[in-house]
Amino acid sequence: MQKLDISIVIPLLNEEESLPELCEWIARVMDKEGFSYEVLLIDDGSTDGSWSVIEAQNQANPCVKGIRFQRNYGKSAALNVGFEAALGKTIFTMDADLQDSPDELPVLYRRLHEEGLDLISGWKKKRYDPLSKTIPTKLFNWATRKVSGVNNLHDFNCGLKVYRAEVVKSIEVYGEMHRYIPVIANWAGFKKIEEQVVEHRARKYGHTKFGLERFVNGFLDLLSIYFVSRFGKKPMHFFGLLGSLSFFSGGVITVVVIFDKLFKIANELPHRDITSQPLFFLALVLVIVGVQLFVTGFLAELVSRSSADRNRYLIKQRTGLE
Repeated sequence: MQKLDISIVIPLLNEEESLPELCEWIARVMDKEGFSYEVLLIDDGSTDGSWSVIEAQNQANPCVKGIRFQRNYGKSAALNVGFEAALGKTIFTMDADLQDSPDELPVLYRRLHEEGLDLISGWKKKRYDPLSKTIPTKLFNWATRKVSGVNNLHDFNCGLKVYRAEVVKSIEVYGEMHRYIPVIANWAGFKKIEEQVVEHRARKYGHTKFGLERFVNGFLDLLSIYFVSRFGKKPMHFFGLLGSLSFFSGGVITVVVIFDKLFKIANELPHRDITSQPLFFLALVLVIVGVQLFVTGFLAELVSRSSADRNRYLIKQRTGLE
């Protein structure tokens, strides 16, 4: 099947009012630039008339395609399905609420290819959101930069991004990981990541589908992908280290307690039974926790070695091979 220049993946939930205007706007920009393209509208379990609008848009313009979920699975699932279905050599993501401008697409496309980048993430430097949303967003982005090591992005959660197809075809987005795609791509070896200031438009229809709980969930997701990326194929390195420290600490405390009692007995000094000392119970807990962590590490190793992608590696180039 012939590759298209551009695939635009748009997850949506109850956006029937904005879809006609968005699709017409994208078609106008793509036709003006002469791109071969497709628009993949991923209906994430909408309960309004969004799917009927998608079907009507497909009838009017075959470049508009739709995928409909049986129920709401979340933005990450919608993006992952869209990435799998995309046929373009360059893949955009954007939101369906008209807060992202399709006029930005040609500029991002040219920069991606002229500079040989893997990914460009939009930065909505000037936002039309209340302080209750902008302040947590700034804190969230600061924490993400510190934990992830991707220090040159200011807005990880911006929906407007552009990727080389190899990037999104090489990663998996699940849970609530959509806001961390640049982080996942970076840890997968795609290091040429930049950002570009993009326009943030005020919402024209409807209301936001995300609440403040996304920031708490987002930080927990960041810790999850950090752990999986670092220790997913070698969990014993994590659990074994903690188990060793805990077991060793418990052992040292035990030796100290025993030596202290023997010293006092030898010098006929007052002493207590070992089991009546708080340090004894602390040592016991540390030893037990150490053993549990070791067992957890062994079980995690067994699970890791049994997984289908235990030897899944991204190969950049080959030479001399048929």
